[in-house]
Amino acid sequence: MNEGERSMVKLSRHRTWISRLCLQSVRAVLAMSIVLAGILAARSAHAQTFKVLYRFKGEADGAGPGNLIIDASGTLYGTAGGGSSTGAGAGVVYRLDPTTGEESVLTTFTGVGGGAANPIGTLARDSSGRLYGTAANSGKGGAGGIVFETFAKGGRDTLHSFAKGGEEDGRSPIAGVILDKRGNLYGNTTLGGTSGSGVVFELHIKSRKETILYSFKGSGGDGLSPYAALIRDSSGNLYGTTEGGGNFGGVCGTNGCGTVFKVDATGHETVLYRFTGGTDGQNPLYGALVRDSAGNLYGTTSRGGASNLGVVFMLNRKGKGKETILHSFAGGPDGALPYAALIRDQAGNLYGTTIEGGGTGCQSTGCGAVFKLDTTGKETVIYTFTGKKDGANAFALVGDAAGNFYGTAETGGNTDCNPPYGCGTVFELAP
Repeated sequence: MNEGERSMVKLSRHRTWISRLCLQSVRAVLAMSIVLAGILAARSAHAQTFKVLYRFKGEADGAGPGNLIIDASGTLYGTAGGGSSTGAGAGVVYRLDPTTGEESVLTTFTGVGGGAANPIGTLARDSSGRLYGTAANSGKGGAGGIVFETFAKGGRDTLHSFAKGGEEDGRSPIAGVILDKRGNLYGNTTLGGTSGSGVVFELHIKSRKETILYSFKGSGGDGLSPYAALIRDSSGNLYGTTEGGGNFGGVCGTNGCGTVFKVDATGHETVLYRFTGGTDGQNPLYGALVRDSAGNLYGTTSRGGASNLGVVFMLNRKGKGKETILHSFAGGPDGALPYAALIRDQAGNLYGTTIEGGGTGCQSTGCGAVFKLDTTGKETVIYTFTGKKDGANAFALVGDAAGNFYGTAETGGNTDCNPPYGCGTVFELAP
């Protein structure tokens, strides 16, 4: 078993909660990511009103929603598993009107006959309404996955099919893609590359030419298996995290505790931080980093911290990778396991979700929570999920300029779907 395959096993151990769902096989590899979209107003997080906008039925509409993005009009776009009442579905891309709660499926993946499956990463949207994303499995040449384009009126086109993960290409693009102003997409793959540890790639939409910017070595401390979407600064530098690699041995074992990295426009990688698995955190997963105007980076780890339930951290740019722990999750009312990304408002407050904690429901582990961290590090839990009609296992979170939050819960909602767990919800938290 190579390093990349060990990373996939480790992913399975991290997401023990997903095994409770007993959904079709697409959910077994569901790994979601979220994206900062819109400019969140600097408002208080108190007295938020919770509303379920949509409950997934587990049929053609999908099941187990993950990441979300939001456009200027407030329309939501996301990915989910399922997509067929017969069990043949392998994921959907959908649009949701938050005013009416009407969902429209833009494209459905079947995985049949070597077709693509599991569109589980972050979407990107251009000014014409086209959506770009990745499917983590299948595609031409084996189980490498694809980069796809979905049109505003539905349907899709394949922009790139990854090979079987050899030196010339990546494999399993879980994280999704981001888009620059010149029509280039940037993303990473969890496997493939020179050491099977993943790559960072660029894809020109019009020419469909792929360039491998960096191939992770895995054993060299540079990182192993990136799951989260990248972010990009005005100079063209890319920033991201790897779930493994970095430090090895001790708490980190043979897979490593994960890294924060930068890849510049020439393809040179710099490791900004290597997690140790102690109070500093361990194994950042699906959440893209957030970067402020000063160049400081903010993110989450799924484990580590004082209670080994994850942390929110900051890397100080001027401190050359100096890490500050902003919050260490303790479980219970506090929340536990922040798998996804943060969003940051104009006042510097951070908002995010945890898939567990927040209460004692969902087999006593808690059903997840939405939280706020102010600039002093004080945490306020905005909403605690019950695991019933409101949802469970909170994941995505985006915000608009009016101070509204929108997000997904991967289970709960319609308990007639995958009883007794439910197939997930899209929710709104309004001031």
